[in-house]
Amino acid sequence: MVVLSRYLFLFANEMSEKRRHLFDSNLFLTLDLLWAKEEVDPYYRTRKINGEFYRNYEEQRQNPDKFYDYTRMSVETFDYILETVKSDLESGINPKRFRGISPAEKLYLTLGFLASGQPFKRLSLSFRMGKTTVANIVYSTCRAIWKNLVYLHMPKPTEELLKKITEKYYEKWQFPNCIGAIDGKHCQLKNPKFAGSSHYNYKHFFSMHLQAVADADKRFICIEVGGRGKQSDAGTFHYSNLNHLLQCNNFNIPRPQYLPRSDIILPMVFIGDEGYPLKTYLMRPYPQSVLNAQKELFNKRLSRARKTIECAFGILRSKWYIFRSPIETNRCHARLLIKTCCLLHNIIRDKDGNNDIAYITVNTNQQRIQTRLQTNARTSYQAQYIREKFKEYFVNNRISY
Repeated sequence: MVVLSRYLFLFANEMSEKRRHLFDSNLFLTLDLLWAKEEVDPYYRTRKINGEFYRNYEEQRQNPDKFYDYTRMSVETFDYILETVKSDLESGINPKRFRGISPAEKLYLTLGFLASGQPFKRLSLSFRMGKTTVANIVYSTCRAIWKNLVYLHMPKPTEELLKKITEKYYEKWQFPNCIGAIDGKHCQLKNPKFAGSSHYNYKHFFSMHLQAVADADKRFICIEVGGRGKQSDAGTFHYSNLNHLLQCNNFNIPRPQYLPRSDIILPMVFIGDEGYPLKTYLMRPYPQSVLNAQKELFNKRLSRARKTIECAFGILRSKWYIFRSPIETNRCHARLLIKTCCLLHNIIRDKDGNNDIAYITVNTNQQRIQTRLQTNARTSYQAQYIREKFKEYFVNNRISY
């Protein structure tokens, strides 16, 4: 009787003030509510016997190839992430309610969701836990990964970091004074509520725009998620925080410097495709209508260096199947999932390097990039002058491909 009274007291504390009178006026109704609250579907009671985590996790750890197929990372990288977010996963999302679910199971489930793109309902059946529980675990784990690892693997660019990126771009891609390649990606959504036509893009599906900048090693320097699918790359860039920082000179861009083996001084620039405007800090190809041999050489060098962002997006889609089908969440959660996948991309690049299977596959099977015809945005004479100087430099410093 003492134990029952204790449970009734705890149950009453969880009730809202408006319903507290039910506890005081009707004991039998309270008992019915209490038993209904504690009732668990018999199918879920066998989670620790037949659940996917308990059936496969330890065996897959002994077989690294199978573990990679499920989590899209090595065992060592998984353990690194787990150790970093473990404390947050132990204390987050109502620990009393989820006390039977270990941090390893939460991370394993989350990576399985991002890697497979399966709906929460299907994962709830295989992991033998409720659909809402699965969703809460995925969202809380993604928040923990972003909170604890973003400053380690996607830090705010400093002047020193951008200088190193510039050196690597010239060393690997022979494009001097380049601090990153920029591009956008449409992440498909499943008919988001209250979105109207703003998220319906020219490809005829609902999407959220991911704008990213990649370094010479195909890592994301910075990302911005949430742009409307209706916007073009140029429109998304125009309204982005990145463009605002660049216009206000708050992005820590290093000072202009000499191009290698020349007396030409030019500013540090990003490089983009035809969808982006020509700026003093952003180079784009010459339009097809005005090409000559020298301008075509500039376009070739720029396109060659731009492959870093195309490869980064290719690896992202190859590894995380959530990008291959509509994301079935609201826009806020979709933004969280996209951000987390980009951060996981950097973590795996830092930890597994060029040995990552998705990296090898994309680099081996990379296809010719199709250029998109876009309206040339209005440009300044200074931006045109900078592009001309880059063209002259490439003409005078030809390389063999």
